[in-house]
Amino acid sequence: MTAAVAYAAAPAAAVPCPETPRASTGARPRTGGGLRVRVPLRIVVGAQYRDAALSVYIKVAALAMRPEGCTAKVSVLAEYLGLSKSVAERGLKDLTNPDEADGLTEVITTRRTLRGGRGQSAHRVVRTAAPDEHFVWVPVRAADALSPRLLRLYALIAYAEARNVPLSVGDLGGMLYHHTGKNAGQHLGARQAARLLEEIGSTGWITVHARQGLQGRHAYETHRHPLHPAVQAPAAVPDIHDGSGADDHAGSLTSREDPRTDRPAKKTGVGGSIRRRRDAGSSAQGHGEKRSNSSGGTYRGPGLQLSPRVWQVLEPVRHELPAISPYVLRRIGQEIGRQLSAGVGAERLTARLTARWVSTEDPRRDVGRWLLGAGLVRHGCRLPSCESGTTWATGERCHLCANIAEGERLAAAAAEQPPAPAPRPEPPAPPRPTTTWLPMPRPEPGPEPPGADEREQLRAAATDDTVRQALAELGAPAAIRLYGRALVLPHLTQHDEGTTA
Repeated sequence: MTAAVAYAAAPAAAVPCPETPRASTGARPRTGGGLRVRVPLRIVVGAQYRDAALSVYIKVAALAMRPEGCTAKVSVLAEYLGLSKSVAERGLKDLTNPDEADGLTEVITTRRTLRGGRGQSAHRVVRTAAPDEHFVWVPVRAADALSPRLLRLYALIAYAEARNVPLSVGDLGGMLYHHTGKNAGQHLGARQAARLLEEIGSTGWITVHARQGLQGRHAYETHRHPLHPAVQAPAAVPDIHDGSGADDHAGSLTSREDPRTDRPAKKTGVGGSIRRRRDAGSSAQGHGEKRSNSSGGTYRGPGLQLSPRVWQVLEPVRHELPAISPYVLRRIGQEIGRQLSAGVGAERLTARLTARWVSTEDPRRDVGRWLLGAGLVRHGCRLPSCESGTTWATGERCHLCANIAEGERLAAAAAEQPPAPAPRPEPPAPPRPTTTWLPMPRPEPGPEPPGADEREQLRAAATDDTVRQALAELGAPAAIRLYGRALVLPHLTQHDEGTTA
């Protein structure tokens, strides 16, 4: 599950996969592309699901889109998919039972029975996927036309193409599993994956672009309908049938590789250590690469070879290439391959090289150095679509380069202007006068309040007139302290009413 988990969690902005020529360009496809089904990626990469589970899921999901839903029997589903009933039942069992990894049920089945007790075909729907769940679009026609294992391989390649993830044959073999026999649960491996790629490529559902992907990998292109054999690319790899020999001899019969097929290693020293000696060697005619062996002879193998896309880019300077050394020419090919893998088209590189070759006065003194240092270097801003200040796709002026040029012009104009005179300093403000705070005068001592005996005498001799007079002269609080609440409150109410009136 390690390769499958890493494959499902691959970021969207991963290593960019180079643009490959579309095999569908100019092809005559069959009628329409047909219906597609959104398949959760966990069914495609999960080792707990059989290959037939993917085919059954696609057919159930397609039939569930009808108003009445999916009511087909298992035998009908098997007939649609070209499988036996037992294989379809095992695939459906994986989908209807809770998953042992996370407990999810992909197909929800509802049993139905008529009023008289006679059974009916079950009603099936697929699970509603989470918004952030990984998925892949698979045509329903592919489930009808391809075997379950080829359909799973198609789904893996379709997901990698949508996510722009480069694939190798070993990666595909690590995500396909044996489900029966003594090797159940183990990966298929790269050799069997190569056979499956050749088989599915012959059906027209995918196109394999040999050695045109990132770092020499194959590039794969899926189709919503099978293309006619007239537009098919050559087979991805030869069928080696469990051996290293050709197809007609069914593999090599040797158990060990002949040591003479490689340069022999020379043992030196007492400890028997092995090291390779690098002699001066010599180069073959044309672009023969300098090689050496332990015997000091001349290397007679194949010379330096470049891909057709590199030769297409170097077309404007092809007459100057014989003067370039194989080492520099290899570096030039690596630089062109790096830019092509990053998404720069061959036409763009050819046009760039042609324009600079014509505009340069005398680049022929050292053509290889000129190609690496000036001819192939992209000029412009940080936008990938900018080509020397012009948008390559439209031919218009690059807006970012225009903004940068305008900012540089304003900065240069500001530097040419004389500096503005310094402002005159303002006179200092006069000091504020110091505030002197005077102490608050002490209150004058008033008459001492009467004692308890005097208050008793006043309350005993108090009349209504004396109480009202104390209220008018001293106020309610002082009158209450002198005469008490019982004598003052009745007059206090009358006094307030009289005052408000």
